[in-house]
Amino acid sequence: MSQTAIGNQGPYRRILRLTVPIVLQNLLSAAVNSADVVMLNFVGQAHISAVSLAAQYASVLFMILYGLGTGVTMLAAQYFGKKEMRAVEAVEGIALRFSLIAAAVFAAAALCAPRQMMRVFTPDPELIEIGAGYLRYVSVAYLCWGIIEVYLATLRSIGRVAVCTALNTVAFTLNILLNAVFIFGLFGAPKLGAAGVALATSISRLVELALVAVVSRRSKDVKLKPSLLLIRNKLLFRDFLRMAMPALANDVSWGLAFSMYSVIIGQFLGSDMVAANSFAGLMRNLGTVLCFGVASGGGILLGQIIGEGRMEDADHTAKALMKLTVISGAIGGAIILAAMPLVLRFADLTEAGKGFLKVMLLIQSYYVMGAAVNTTLIAGVFRAGGDSRFGFICDTIDMWCYAVPLGFFAAAVLKLPPLWVYFLLCTDEFVKWPWVIGHYKSKKWLKNVTRDGLFDEAR
Repeated sequence: MSQTAIGNQGPYRRILRLTVPIVLQNLLSAAVNSADVVMLNFVGQAHISAVSLAAQYASVLFMILYGLGTGVTMLAAQYFGKKEMRAVEAVEGIALRFSLIAAAVFAAAALCAPRQMMRVFTPDPELIEIGAGYLRYVSVAYLCWGIIEVYLATLRSIGRVAVCTALNTVAFTLNILLNAVFIFGLFGAPKLGAAGVALATSISRLVELALVAVVSRRSKDVKLKPSLLLIRNKLLFRDFLRMAMPALANDVSWGLAFSMYSVIIGQFLGSDMVAANSFAGLMRNLGTVLCFGVASGGGILLGQIIGEGRMEDADHTAKALMKLTVISGAIGGAIILAAMPLVLRFADLTEAGKGFLKVMLLIQSYYVMGAAVNTTLIAGVFRAGGDSRFGFICDTIDMWCYAVPLGFFAAAVLKLPPLWVYFLLCTDEFVKWPWVIGHYKSKKWLKNVTRDGLFDEAR
């Protein structure tokens, strides 16, 4: 799209044009997670709990890949705005080198030491055994994911979000269908329960990787090819490390801290809280789908505008993005409240578990607003301007110096009732609001980080 064409469209329309496909993609992802819980609900509470705990490793890997993808978006979106496609390819290659290493480490651990991985979250032998089977089967998906996510992040950074949504639609639909086949043993397939969820995930990711290869071959701008791994540019590599590493560290730090919430719940609050947390997490993901889509789409657009050097337009777009974020957070909370009766009726939990879940959903109905504002600013607005360091410092202090220690102290030392511990854990997003909003108003994040002459012989 030309600069003139972009400039003639209002900021809300431009943000929504990128946001809607991302929201659909996130909804599909939430649908897969919902299908997992729905189908495992018929197998038993132990399978739901085990998958919920084992999936924390996928969450950590996702944070690593998301951080790398953010580094791609931060640089590639601005260079795309500057019409420097060679730089976009170089950034993609740099990210791929890191993502393949991370995915290989997680896959090897899941394949070779799954029981040890489960013991981090629970001492329950039954949950360890079920979760270990899940981790073995999902190891293949980790490897595929390392390639897919970087390529899709590159496509999104140049505005091709519809292609990403189409690829995910096929993969997620296949995942849901195969879930039913392998969980229940349909059409002569083995009845695998929780392990069937992982097998379905791995097969669908393999199919998605094959489709990515097809898209890459037909693409005129962004390719996925081994030669990308060999592109060397010291300036771009340094820029990537300077911007992507704080973003990656931010996402990993946040992801690990959020996983510690599961450790606290699993180790101290009992199996009823673990199972209830599976449903609460599912509804939180559903409630944040719209606001996370706004953050992603708005961040991509901001990066392109900043790369074109239109700082005043970028400021106006950021303000529009904030208004949409507040609206999306309110909608997310309303969705959780509206779905609460259905979730409570459907959930195959003990009476104690349902009692926990009811209060947890009420907490989540307002928690999504805190998550919406912080995610949009830290992962969308600030990173679009090349500022990932602030988010890393802010989230690390908030999670590791406040939320996680508070949760452990409340559960292990004070031995507060489970719901009080859960409530305290869910104050993390609101504690950092003053600093995050203050940084946004300072406009220190608004910078063009592109360089000229990147591929001169001297470089």
